[in-house]
Formats: sequence, C-alpha cells, structure tokens
Amino acid sequence: MQLTPKLTQPIGFDDYLTHHDGSDRPQELIDGTLVDMPPPTWMHMLIAKFLVQVLDQAIVDSGRDDDWTTLAVSGQRTGESTSRLPDVAIVPFSTIDDVLASAVLMAPAPLVIEIVSQNWQDDYLIKLAEYETLGIPEYWIVDYQGLGGTRYIGRPKQPAISIYTLVDGEYQVNLFRSGEAIKSAIFPERVLSAEAVFSAGQPRYLRLLS
Repeated sequence: MQLTPKLTQPIGFDDYLTHHDGSDRPQELIDGTLVDMPPPTWMHMLIAKFLVQVLDQAIVDSGRDDDWTTLAVSGQRTGESTSRLPDVAIVPFSTIDDVLASAVLMAPAPLVIEIVSQNWQDDYLIKLAEYETLGIPEYWIVDYQGLGGTRYIGRPKQPAISIYTLVDGEYQVNLFRSGEAIKSAIFPERVLSAEAVFSAGQPRYLRLLS
C-alpha cells in the first residue's frame, strides 16, 4: 500500500499506541514518524475481504480455529519505533490481548499479507526485510495489477502472488500467476488458485460478464 508521510515530530512506540489526531485515517509508525495510509481502492478492499474469508476457512479446516483468527489491518510491530498495518494477518488468540489493548501485535504473526499499490517497493523491499528480520513465518505479496519490478514478478509483467516462507531465518520465495495453484507451507492442504484471488477484486457483476 502506498504511504503518505505525515509531518510531525518523531514519537516513541508507546506514544503511537495512544496517539489520536482527530482523523480516522490509519497511520503506520516508521522509524518514529507517523505515516498516513491512503484509502484503499475498491479492488484492494474486495481482495482483502476475500483473503480473510479464505484464511478463516483454512484455519477451521486445519483444526486451528481455537488458536488463530484472521484480521484485516491489524498492527504488527516490526522494530523499536516501527509498526506496520498489514492488509491481512493471521492473529493467534494467545496474543489477542495485544490487539484488544492497542490493535498492534508485539509477537510475529504466523502469516501477513500485503496487497500491492503504486508504491510497490515498500512491499517487495522494505516490509519484506522487516518481516524477515522479525521472523514472520509466511509473507504473501498480492500484486493483482502486476506493478512489481521484473526481478520480482518476471517479464512480461503480469498479476502475481509471491509467497515468502521463512527457512532457517531467511525467506524463500515461490511465485504464482493466473492458472496456477497457490502453495502455502502453513496450509498445505488448502487449494486456492491465484486467479481466484485476482478475480475477487472485480465487482460481482463484472465477474458474471467475464
């Protein structure tokens, strides 16, 4: 998601948890600086909603519904003075007190998802490094417009889903395009096509016409 820096004095993480400036716009904390999150597009919101539903069902099917749930735009602390707002995250009930108190997870989420917008470098470079360092086991980048650099999604550019899996402290990536089934180490039994994710971003009447 594209970020808009907010010109304020640097603040600490504890102050961020209680910060209110009178607006309803979500804000990330990046190295002590508040950054406004622009409103997501219609397609962005539909894909996020679809993924929440899919992951919640996968959690039930795997028998972990007593342990995990899926939330949209739940905070994830990634550094001493940095906190991100992943578009989708699996949240353990064992850490739900963090979310209830401040809407920010202190421990690594089992899985986070970012849906790419114009500023794709944030998702493929900066957040990737933060999530890897933090130790998040699985990180999905849903690039439904094919905006990422060719080093990440190949040539010619096309919609793609990159799944980064933590192996011995380092991310290993698998790339999935339309017509391919997504493979998740956390949900190996779950069958989900990349095309189903991309199609979720279309209003229902457009899907019926296609």
